Formats: sequence, C-alpha cells, structure tokens
Amino acid sequence: MTYEQTALFALIVLVLVGLLWGKWRYDIVAFSALLIGVIIGAVPAETAFTGFGHEATIIVALVLVVSAGLSRSGAVDLIGRVAMDNGRSLSQHIAITGSIAGVLSAFMNNVATLALFMPVDIQAAKKAGRSPALTLMPLSFATILGGLVTLIGTPPNIVVAAYRERALGASYTMFDFAPVGAACALVGIAYVALIGWRLIPTRGGKADGVEPAPEDFVAELIVAEGSKAIDEKMRDLDAPAAEHDCAVLGLVRKGKRLPGRARNEVVAEGDILVVLGSAEALEALAGALGLRHQGKSGQIAEVTSEMTLAEVVIARDSNLEGRRANDVYFLRSRGLSLVGLSREGRAINQRIRTTPLHAGDVLLLLGTPEAVASFTHRSGALSLKRGERAVTRHEKAIGAIGLFALAIAAAVMGFVPLPIALGVVAMGFVLFDILPLRDLYDSIEWPVIVLLGSMIPIGVALEETGGTLIIAEMLADVSTGLPAWAAVALVLVVTMTLSDVLNNTATAVVAAPISVQLAQTLGVNPDSFLMAVAVGSSCAFLTPIGHKNNMLILGPGGYRFGDYWRMGLPLEAIVTAVAVPMIMIVWPL
Repeated sequence: MTYEQTALFALIVLVLVGLLWGKWRYDIVAFSALLIGVIIGAVPAETAFTGFGHEATIIVALVLVVSAGLSRSGAVDLIGRVAMDNGRSLSQHIAITGSIAGVLSAFMNNVATLALFMPVDIQAAKKAGRSPALTLMPLSFATILGGLVTLIGTPPNIVVAAYRERALGASYTMFDFAPVGAACALVGIAYVALIGWRLIPTRGGKADGVEPAPEDFVAELIVAEGSKAIDEKMRDLDAPAAEHDCAVLGLVRKGKRLPGRARNEVVAEGDILVVLGSAEALEALAGALGLRHQGKSGQIAEVTSEMTLAEVVIARDSNLEGRRANDVYFLRSRGLSLVGLSREGRAINQRIRTTPLHAGDVLLLLGTPEAVASFTHRSGALSLKRGERAVTRHEKAIGAIGLFALAIAAAVMGFVPLPIALGVVAMGFVLFDILPLRDLYDSIEWPVIVLLGSMIPIGVALEETGGTLIIAEMLADVSTGLPAWAAVALVLVVTMTLSDVLNNTATAVVAAPISVQLAQTLGVNPDSFLMAVAVGSSCAFLTPIGHKNNMLILGPGGYRFGDYWRMGLPLEAIVTAVAVPMIMIVWPL
C-alpha cells in the first residue's frame, strides 16, 4: 500500500475508535480527523473544505430547516391528532401511529418527526395507564424505516445519491429509493406493531419514563371565526378538551364571566372560553378547536413567527405584586399578552386580567423573546427556561403543506434541482412568517453538518488513492464462489453492522465508494450495491447509539443499552430478507 492509503486507513480507524469511545462528540472527532489528514498529507489541502459546499451537505441542512417550518406551522399537529385514539388496542395504536410517523419521515427529517410524536405518544401512554416503553421503541423504529422511502427521508440516502452522481454521472431521483424502502418499511412496521413490542422488556413502574406534567394555567381563549366550538353547548366541549389534557372551566361573554361553568350555554363567535391546561395542552386545544389567544383590549392577538410562549414567575419583592394584568404597563408597552395564570394549583374564579398578582404566580406570556427578557428585567420577575416554547401557527398549516408539496413535485418532475426546491421552501417559510429568521439557523443541526462536511473529503481521498479498491477486492475475495446476490447481502449486513455502532451518515460516506468498487470488480450493476448501502446504513436497531432516534427514547422509555437488540435483531433480519430480493427485482445485477 502507498503512504496515502496507509495514512487514510489509519485515519479512518482513528475515527471509528473515537466514535465508539464516545468521549468527544462525533463532529469534533470527524473535524479533527480532517485536520490531521491535511497535516500528514493524506487529504489535499485544496479539497479539505469542499465537503461543506457539497450538495449532500446542503440538502441535509435544508431538510432540517423545512422540517422545523412544518412543525412550527402546525402541519404535523394537524396530522398527529388523527393518530391518537385511546380506544384502540396497543397493536392498532402502534400500527397507525407508526404508519403516520413513517410517512412523515419520508418527507421530513426522521429525528424531527420522532421529536414531534414522542410527547404525544407519552401522553397517550399516560392516559392508557401503560408504560411508554411499549410504544416509544416501535415509534422510533417506524420513523427510521419511513426515512428509507425517499431521497430526503434520511441523510444516508442523500449521501448515496450524491456519490452516485459523482461516480456514475447521475444522481438518484426523489422516489428511486421507494420500491425497496417502502417494502422494508411496510413489513418492518407490521412487525413492530404485531410482534416486536411484545419483545420489549418492561420494568415495574416504568411509567416513570413519563416526565412530570408541567404546571397548569388558567387561560382565556377567544372563539374565532370558523371555530369548531361555535354552536356547541359548553358541556359538549368537555370531550375534546379532555382529549387534549385540558378542562373547560367557564365562559366569558361581553366582558363578563358567566356564573358557574355555564354548562348549558351555546358558544358563539367572539365568546371567550376559560380553560385549564399546560402550555402545550392549551396550544393543542387551540389548534383543534380554532381558538385564539387574547391580545390588547381583549381582541385576538396578532401572532407572528418571532413570538414564543414564555413562563414567568413573580418573585417576592417584585413590583408586580398586588397589581392586575390590565394595570401592568410593561405588558402593553412591550407588546406582551397575558395568555394564562397559574397559582399553585388553586382555583381562579375571576377574569385572569383583573386578578391581583401574588408572589409565586406563574404568568404565561405571548411575545418575542426580547420583549419577555425586557419585561422580566424591569419587573423583577424570573423567566422559567423550561417554559419557553415556540407558538404553533395553526392557521399556516395548509399553506406550509401546499408550498412543500409544490416544491417537491417540481423537483420530482425535473423542473428544478432538489436543493433549489428545498431552498425555495425554506425562504418561503421565512417570507410567509412561518419560520422566524433566528430559527432558520437554530433548526440546522450543525454537528451533523460538520460531520458530513468533514467526512466527505476523507472519503473522496480514500477513493482517489485507491483505498476503496483494496477493500472492495477483499470483499470480492470473500464473495468468491458465491452468487452475486449474496455479495449484495454481504454489503448490506456489513453496512448495517457498522451503522449499529457508528453514525449512519459516516457509514454511508465510507461504504458507498467501497460498494461501487466491489460492483465494478465483480462486473455487475453498482446500483444494487448502492441500494444495499442506503438500506444498511439507515437500519440501526441493535443499540441506542446507532441512530439518534434510538438515543432520544432511551431516557423517556426507561430503556437500558441491552434492550434494543431484543426487538431490533429480528427487525434487521427481516429488513435483510425483504431488501435483498427487492433490490434484485428493482435493480437487477
């Protein structure tokens, strides 16, 4: 072997050891390896940072931005409400929730999909009185499987497509992954729904995976035009309120709160519902029924993408003690609205805006982060960081979905390249006030971008120096005497095994060139091997470290490191059994 080949192999081993050791974050390991590669002459200095401008890196960043915009618009909430029904059996719940999450994962980042569905699933487990461990792992696996279906569903697909363009002259299109990926996803989700969840170990009291419920607020929500609450009796709103972990306490009409809970009153447009619930639950109920937050003078608040919901506690000796919300100049002058009030679990029977404030009260405020910071500084109140959350723009959901669908359709039909289509969606979300500018960059997972930008030049250098050819020849020797489909299965299993212990994006960067070299050595279709790499690098089900989704559920599900393989090992065998024949049919050798 040449010096460059030896140095690059040593560098990749160093990366693998660093990632497995886990003392440093994967982006630090990858970027350090890139710098070392340049210093020792294994990676050309002029190409060291080309990975950061690579199409695969740009697409991954834009997918994360688009995912954040779809979340902020309420598009996912709109779909997610259909998924949750406590009347279903556990298998039905997993099948329906997993299918919806899987479909979403095909078109948005699967980590973002899980992050959106996980709290909803935990709440469903809490209501049903069962451990969230029974459903969180199936949900995680379903989102991973859903990402196999399209080009943008998971970063490894993007990496494989970008490499194909460089090596073979043309990239994969949006749905080239669909035949193989959809077959694996359908069979895999059926397995986790019918059999897989029964293999998950549950431990006594593991509903302790459920986080304590946040503090409940009494809030006043305006019945807006087109609200589903219009013409309904107050008592008929109990069911949808309970479904979203809220309770309807009363009705305000023409500025006055009606006696009691006004159970027999018929709700009209412009009425104000007095509701009890957490900040998250209030947002969900508002989206489901078409309710709006109050702004100045009791009118509907003008909500922009820059605003957040923030929880602020009134400290002792604060200048807010004894004052009413209507009297607090700081609220009005800074464009803040009082959305809800929490008082240590005690009932509040009068209008929250005319209730004297006490030390220890928690205010739920609507406004920009800057306005909230200014308010707390000037008033002596304290901001609760746990209570800061983005405002969901439910009224923007249909527009966000439409813009995304049009852009994807334009890319699929070849009118514009995929990165341009995704860039148009990202800019559209900003221009139409769906995603604020600050979230445009905050939504990008920069460690993943650094990892990808660092590993691509190393992978290119390994290929150009002939290193991938050496590995391919070794695999070809192992495959000697075996049918070609067995070589495809070998690539898939080896890639899947690596992905269980390494980052899946890094696995795809290294494995894609090796698979093409192996195909060329055997004289067969390289697409078969690239598809095996795409499936294998994404399907990491044996450990919590193989995929971020598996790590996300580790704490909330109360899992241990050794719990994943029980359901994951049969799933990896099933994926292999389904993927190899499908690859042979769709991408024949």
